[in-house]
Amino acid sequence: MNKNVVVYSSDSCVYCKEAKNYLRSIGVDFEERNISKDQSARKELMSKGFMGVPVIMVEQEIIQGFDRRKLDELLR
Repeated sequence: MNKNVVVYSSDSCVYCKEAKNYLRSIGVDFEERNISKDQSARKELMSKGFMGVPVIMVEQEIIQGFDRRKLDELLR
């Protein structure tokens, strides 16, 4: 089953790159919202109460940071 995955990221974030590379390596499609390039994505992220990236949404569940174990759990 393919779940809806959104990754809030920025150009300078090492953990964002790791998270995106991991998702690609396991064949998960995701939508990237880059807060460095997209002010509306930045505002959206801040409205959810977050100031840093990565923030990964799997359906309605939110992971702050790159937590591979939690990500694997939510993608099952």
